[in-house]
Amino acid sequence: MSSSSAASIGQPPPPAPPPEEEKKCLNSELWHACAGPLVCLPTVGTRVVYFPQGHSEQVAASTNKEVDGHIPNYPNLPPQLICQLHDVTMHADVETDEVYAQMTLQPLNPQEQNDAYLPAEMGIMSKQPTNYFCKTLTASDTSTHGGFSVPRRAAERVFPPLDFTQQPPAQELIARDIHDVEWKFRHIFRGQPKRHLLTTGWSVFVSAKRLVAGDSVLFIWNEKNQLLLGIRHATRPQTVMPSSVLSSDSMHIGLLAAAAHAAATNSRFTIFYNPRASPTEFVIPLSKYIKAVFHTRISVGMRFRMLFETEESSVRRYMGTITEVSDADPVRWPSSYWRSVKVGWDESTAGERPPRVSLWEIEPLTTFPMYPSLFPLRVKHPWYSGLAALHGTLQMLMLVSITLSPKSLLLGLFPCIIAVSISRDCIVEQSVRVMGF
Repeated sequence: MSSSSAASIGQPPPPAPPPEEEKKCLNSELWHACAGPLVCLPTVGTRVVYFPQGHSEQVAASTNKEVDGHIPNYPNLPPQLICQLHDVTMHADVETDEVYAQMTLQPLNPQEQNDAYLPAEMGIMSKQPTNYFCKTLTASDTSTHGGFSVPRRAAERVFPPLDFTQQPPAQELIARDIHDVEWKFRHIFRGQPKRHLLTTGWSVFVSAKRLVAGDSVLFIWNEKNQLLLGIRHATRPQTVMPSSVLSSDSMHIGLLAAAAHAAATNSRFTIFYNPRASPTEFVIPLSKYIKAVFHTRISVGMRFRMLFETEESSVRRYMGTITEVSDADPVRWPSSYWRSVKVGWDESTAGERPPRVSLWEIEPLTTFPMYPSLFPLRVKHPWYSGLAALHGTLQMLMLVSITLSPKSLLLGLFPCIIAVSISRDCIVEQSVRVMGF
């Protein structure tokens, strides 16, 4: 991995590990657990859609600096690139343990896009282990004179059982981190009230990993009867950038220029995806994209739900309402599906939720039956990397009279008129029942 390569683009490229480190294969289960329960890596060999607009968001989030107006536009760079995914490798920063993925992409020419079959797989969903727990560290947990307080149920589920005939019950635990380094802890059950603690060895681990209150640790007991240990540093503003790291503007220009060159020449390029720093995934399976853009029916006022990661690595659905469908950045990224849905959130925590989301992130809720389309959408024209087949606004209205059989009427399906409206922003199919047709 070379961070100086002209074709490598991403949030500040992690320090290149030594050759012997690079040869090691990281534990996939631990990598996914550290990445989070909603992280999905596409499958090597499949078609994916790359969003340079989303990649630019990752740089902004990593450097805590938005895109400046003086950064040049690249009019020949489509808002979405359909690519072949040639390689995916999982990594972790040697100093911070922050996990990231390296992907090698190659834009497809129109013929390749037209001939390609949609892959059946929807990506590698985060492989969250069964026996694991994640805890956000308190000030007491990170004290140099204290220990790590383990929730009782978590200790009983993940750690080997203690021998309660001993007084006090205690054992030595050996856990391996993301770099396969062993850490030894003394696990003891004591105190008033009695509780599970990691004592000897814990302060050494906290100091080595530079953990502070608000960071998280997770323990996994895998199928090989091994104890794995991962960390997640809480997001903290980066006030001083290392001198070796490119400026935010340079990284924005670099990723846009590299993507534009790859799109023009159909050449391979490399990107880095940091799941903990990136607001959302900017490389998704083509099948997921097609399903969302061409088979998801949305309209203003429609209710939806969306998954979010919460504390302790759990997942929760939040509800909201679609308020607008439009370009998030009509000047730099016109006709982009990235965050094209403006939403309003139900709960008091709405301030923590994004005001705009992408179609493939939400699950629309309908309160009326959706009739299957009589005319399945078929894209007959080859797509260029930015889906030129949908260039401009195409409005097509088809009114079809349908006479259903008496058997269908008994099933409660009345004659209806189906109006299909196709535009560059979204595809909406509306069913209107007609009584007394």
